[in-house]
Amino acid sequence: MRAITQHAFGGPEVLTIVDVPEPRALPTEVLVRVKAIGLNPLEPRLRAGEFPLLGRPPFILGWDISGVVEAAPQTWRFRAGDEVFGMPMFPRAANAYAEIVAAPALHLARKPASLSHVEASALPVVGLTAWQGLVDLGRVTEGDRVLVHGGGGGVGHVAIQIAKSLGAHVIATAGGSKREFVEGIGADEVVDYTAVDFTEVVSDIDMVLDTLGGDTAERSLKVLRPGGHLVTAVADEDTELAARFEAAGMHFSGIAVDPDPVALRRLVELVEQGRLRVHVQETFPFERIADAHRLIENGHLQGKVVLTV
Repeated sequence: MRAITQHAFGGPEVLTIVDVPEPRALPTEVLVRVKAIGLNPLEPRLRAGEFPLLGRPPFILGWDISGVVEAAPQTWRFRAGDEVFGMPMFPRAANAYAEIVAAPALHLARKPASLSHVEASALPVVGLTAWQGLVDLGRVTEGDRVLVHGGGGGVGHVAIQIAKSLGAHVIATAGGSKREFVEGIGADEVVDYTAVDFTEVVSDIDMVLDTLGGDTAERSLKVLRPGGHLVTAVADEDTELAARFEAAGMHFSGIAVDPDPVALRRLVELVEQGRLRVHVQETFPFERIADAHRLIENGHLQGKVVLTV
């Protein structure tokens, strides 16, 4: 089978397509014939060697997949021919930039019929990050005022929809060019961060979901109500920042997404109810993985980028 690997850290040009042996499914695993691969901003950073999550090359990147079960020799959860999607193994290597992936059956769910493989592959990482941030950590309930930073991005645009499904009043920050998109997926208010400082126009927030990093999390302290909660997907190990929030009487949580079969099924339910959709900005064929990474590195994405196999 074909897979995309790299033998050195570097730019997108280090990604190469090679022939490798097909993986073997261990007990409780399935083999998935991959149809589409969702790409995430983490992957170009790993490719470049910014931090050693997967060790040194060679390795195969990728976690988000959608495809068809090719073999399920020792699990009752799926059978050959089932259409599935998920985020297997994270943060361990799932080797998802490949035509066939061996994945724990528990890390997958049946693909909703209303989603194409391209759309389904775009959902797991961002959907689980948003769900775990809003529901498991943020405990958002009906009537809460929720601020989502980066509302037009991968995690942000899904988080808006999940928060709305929970009955929250959702405010999102986004560039002016994304206003119509962000309003269209349900945001009650949109703050154009290129034109105004959100701390001057937003207040009395119950929960903030930070997907941007930089000084966004620290500045969000100003807009939280007493006892409010910030959940960050990008500054989860910032102990000094956590201490500042706690000293101010606020709650601070960092999220590192993990496989979650219960949450994955809840995302499927929202999709089937018509309350959640995932936006794909652009798709690339398998052979153009370097171009896909370049687009991600340029930033300012609207939704997700997907690789088709």
